[in-house]
Amino acid sequence: MSSRQRPAPTPEQLARYARGFSESATLRFFGVTLDYPDGRTLRATMPVRPEHLGGLGSDAVNGGILAAIFDLAIGCCGALVDPTRRTATIQLSMNFERALRGPLLVARGQLDRVGGRTAFASATIEDAEGEVCARAQGIIRLTDVPWEAEGHPGIN
Repeated sequence: MSSRQRPAPTPEQLARYARGFSESATLRFFGVTLDYPDGRTLRATMPVRPEHLGGLGSDAVNGGILAAIFDLAIGCCGALVDPTRRTATIQLSMNFERALRGPLLVARGQLDRVGGRTAFASATIEDAEGEVCARAQGIIRLTDVPWEAEGHPGIN
């Protein structure tokens, strides 16, 4: 299932995939919206709410929230290979560079390499001013399992 075996996803396929994920209960709970602005990268945007802030009275976004957003950003890069099939993040490595404060979080992800059933991706999380606060690298498992016909982000 290499990227050479499948045509690149169309903008319409990626838009449907992003819309399906953005409408999921989990992303609505977090307030995240997903899109693929140029067909080569992923963007996840989340307004920062009080429940996203860290422990011990911190005004910075909690690291667990950042980890969840990185899992989303890395895992959903698999749609850049094939939005009709399920993918899973199987490895995630994160570096927190500075506290993320402010009203908005923006994650940006991209595929770095695809080989067989594995893809390597990287992502950043920025604050509202565009300053990178954290970076991640991950490995994605590309499957042959299609999304179900109803209520899914995939394209049949």
